[in-house]
Amino acid sequence: MEYGLIIIWLAFYLLLAYVGATIASALFPNLAERGVAFGLPVALVILWLCTYFVGRISITAGIWLGVIVLVGAASVSYRREPIEFRSFGEVASVFTIAFLFVVWIRALDPAISPMAGEKFLDFGLVQSLLRSDTLPPEDMWFAGKPVAYYYGGHLLTAILTRLTGTAGQYAYNLALAGFYATLVTGVYGLAGAVAAARNLPRRLAAGLSAFFVGIASNLTTPARGLLWLLPDSVAGAVAGAAGYELSGLANGPSEFYFWDASRVIKDDPTDFATYTPAKGYSVNEFPLFAWLNGDLHAHMMSTGFLVLAAALCFSYYQTPGEKREQRLLLLFGALPLVAGFMAVTNTWSFPSIAGLAMVTVAMSPTSPQTLLPAVFRDPLPQEGLAAEGSRIGLSIAVAAVIAILGLLWSLPFWLGVGSGREVTYLPDRSSLPELLAIHGPFLIPFAVYLYAHIGRNTATRKARFVGLGFLITVVVGALVDLAAIGLVFPLLVGAWLFARAPDGRPTWGVLPALTDGGERSVGFETVLVVAGAGLVIFVEFIFIKENLGRMNTVFKTYMQVWVLWGAAVGPILAWLLTRWCPDSETKGQLIKAGTTIFVIFLVCSTSVYAAIALPNHVNRAGEPTLNGMAYLNDSHPGESEAIRWLNREIDGRPNMVTAAPAGYYWVPSEGKGASAPSSLTGIPTVAGWVHQIQYRNRSVYYQRVNDVEAIYSGQHAQQRELLQKYNVKYIYNGPAEQARYSTITVQHLDSVVEIHRSGEVIIYRVNQSSL
Repeated sequence: MEYGLIIIWLAFYLLLAYVGATIASALFPNLAERGVAFGLPVALVILWLCTYFVGRISITAGIWLGVIVLVGAASVSYRREPIEFRSFGEVASVFTIAFLFVVWIRALDPAISPMAGEKFLDFGLVQSLLRSDTLPPEDMWFAGKPVAYYYGGHLLTAILTRLTGTAGQYAYNLALAGFYATLVTGVYGLAGAVAAARNLPRRLAAGLSAFFVGIASNLTTPARGLLWLLPDSVAGAVAGAAGYELSGLANGPSEFYFWDASRVIKDDPTDFATYTPAKGYSVNEFPLFAWLNGDLHAHMMSTGFLVLAAALCFSYYQTPGEKREQRLLLLFGALPLVAGFMAVTNTWSFPSIAGLAMVTVAMSPTSPQTLLPAVFRDPLPQEGLAAEGSRIGLSIAVAAVIAILGLLWSLPFWLGVGSGREVTYLPDRSSLPELLAIHGPFLIPFAVYLYAHIGRNTATRKARFVGLGFLITVVVGALVDLAAIGLVFPLLVGAWLFARAPDGRPTWGVLPALTDGGERSVGFETVLVVAGAGLVIFVEFIFIKENLGRMNTVFKTYMQVWVLWGAAVGPILAWLLTRWCPDSETKGQLIKAGTTIFVIFLVCSTSVYAAIALPNHVNRAGEPTLNGMAYLNDSHPGESEAIRWLNREIDGRPNMVTAAPAGYYWVPSEGKGASAPSSLTGIPTVAGWVHQIQYRNRSVYYQRVNDVEAIYSGQHAQQRELLQKYNVKYIYNGPAEQARYSTITVQHLDSVVEIHRSGEVIIYRVNQSSL
């Protein structure tokens, strides 16, 4: 076990978090603990931005410029107001626990393999960036062309790897742990700040939100466990009514598979090439599953920075109207920087930052009209429906400006992207059982929370009518194939209306004053509820057209929903536990007891997955290590030494040729190489994993596949021409190449010389000057 690397990375993360916290305190002056929890993502964004722009000239220069800018900005901020060590100590403790938790998980299952995920894509991008002197990186699966993928998180991993002097196969797993800890710590800080602003127990709310983001699962695992406890006939009838067969945990604990909980929504994607892992289902990951699976993927690396964007929105929400300059700086200074970072890190989340800003500005206690100069503000309507219309219109305008500025901050990425997607409408929609299974841990407490506010501020009979109307809406929505509308839209509307009475008075008379015990209205948690609800409804009607159906749209969007709702659920449960107190003492005691039981049941039920998955994970593990390539000696002994030799002896990004098309699995005896030599070294190959069909197009990809076949087994004249065309410096002849091509002739060229032989692999060098 590499304990020294663990200490180095943890210390480095905490150092960055402390330096960044001094800058964060200036961005979040109105938050509890002054935003110390967001110090690490703030520091990482600064490092990344400098590297991203200067990296066009030199990545190394960009990294060190980022360090200089970070230290300089921290020095200026620290002189103004030092951060409290107690506050930082609390945040550092949360980060350390979360970091070591994933280090433990990854040490038991560290393999960077192509099975059950996209680790080869992620590690290949990191390795390519570690080999690069400038940006953008060359595509390791499409030699000679820049990568056509959002690589910002992998660039951030490469920055941390270079600064710590760590080998890539160790940095992969340590970076995974850091991204998880950044997410959990950020949600802990945001939920605590939201709770503190409403005079709720800060640590209770923060701890609950951290649990729901870091440990909790959806309801499929406890539901399957319940089916297992029922008689077979009853369990079969229940599963059949929901449209599912009894599988996994429903057949007993020995049948549990951690993958099952991430495949709930039925889908029928058009399979392409050898892609099969999600066939028949869409993807609905939650954080614990994602980190157990262990991809260093964009939808995971971006989560902590989505929380940073939400925190900036909350800082705006808390800033008084008279501090116009500060609010403008947050909206049009800080948020576009994060949006630009997000565009290159996880493009799927880029629009969400603008959308979150739009909802925040619209639901903020202070009218967005105060953002305008007086000359433009005075003619606008100040009350009634017209004022509501101007509020919404200005919010949309703010979101548009943030999106445009974010595009400008990430402009080099958009200019270099080689792939495109078509927007498609009206896909097959999710059913009510599917939505409840995935989002139930949040929707249930949100519904109770809003119902509690109705009961506190209206007659009991009226509240019951509202609750009955909600249930009717859910049923009708399910019957007309609009389950998401029936289930989520009432919550969206209710949260919007409740939050629109910030001073205890209704805006335009639709609802009475909805106050929290006469002290203050519902707060920023409702903004997060509305933002997440909008995303859930969005993917039911619009998706990005791919060969995978709407899998990626649901996949990448639902992770954002989980993060936003995870940050909201802690303050909401804290309010239900501590502030939901009707006038009647007897009734109040019953509600308090019932709420406590409900919260305990919710926590326990969403812990079932972790309680089973983590021990299973331990039982299947071997000797703990963070070396993601250690498995090669046992799984692929015929190629392990050759791949290590490439990593050790070949510098830079010379082009290589390997077997193509390269499928999802690595089965060399069947000619399925999964682009292992390039994926594990970052050395570009002429035609790599079949994923390139998505990034480029089918005809372009298969033209290269045909050229690769000619390079290995064609005529010498053609081989010389193609080796020059693709500027090939090395030829990899391993088990997959020998299985795929019946006769390999390229080694007989005078310009091709054997330079390495080990196991089942021969590597040749091509003398380009003599071709």
